[in-house]
Amino acid sequence: MMQVCLNGTRGPGDSAAVPVSPGAMAESAARAVAAGARDVHVHPRTPCGGDTLSPRVLAVTLAAVRGAVGVPVGVTTGAWAEPDPVRRVARVRAWTVLPDHASVNWHEPGAEELAAALLERGVGVEAGLWSGTDGPARFLRSPLAPRVLRVLAEVTDPDPTTAGSTARSLLADLGTAHGRPVLLHGEDGGTWSVLRLARRLGLATRIGLEDTLFLPDGSRARSNAQLVAIALAMTEGDPDSPWTQA
Repeated sequence: MMQVCLNGTRGPGDSAAVPVSPGAMAESAARAVAAGARDVHVHPRTPCGGDTLSPRVLAVTLAAVRGAVGVPVGVTTGAWAEPDPVRRVARVRAWTVLPDHASVNWHEPGAEELAAALLERGVGVEAGLWSGTDGPARFLRSPLAPRVLRVLAEVTDPDPTTAGSTARSLLADLGTAHGRPVLLHGEDGGTWSVLRLARRLGLATRIGLEDTLFLPDGSRARSNAQLVAIALAMTEGDPDSPWTQA
């Protein structure tokens, strides 16, 4: 499975291709799905451009994206969108329109309570387990671990020469991950080396402007759809793709 991560915390100042408004997210998602993405991860934004867990903003964003694609759509619950753990759970319980899934960063305060609130509402939980944090250890001890939708093994090492070994260490720490499916991905300079490793290991992965603004050759990505098309050509070993052996 190839997931597209549309925007993350990036904005137009990072790249004009980053979608911020609901309409732009919907258009970008539609093109990425047409290119082969089978799942969408998006950060809903306030009119000022900040990440938010606002029920109103979430409802508008989900309506726009779902109107453009027929695949599952998930959102972030990162602490940067709502730093207070109690308010973060309250926000989730106030959602009037529910995403198909939501990522929970297990190293953040209140992760267990947040995941429980999502599961109570029937929202799938993507367990975000970042390298270099205590998230993996906390997840493996959690009674909720067997109930999550999938594990997001998130490699935060931006060095392309070491990100692969960091990814392998993270996967080793996770072991069987309580039998849950694993989606492995990197970020910034480590994005493409980790994606290639996910391909070799037969794991789900993701790509998009949240993770990287650049193609494997270092040139700037024009869109999420372009990133998805190149990633799938690599994943499928397309012999005609210039990126397969890049």
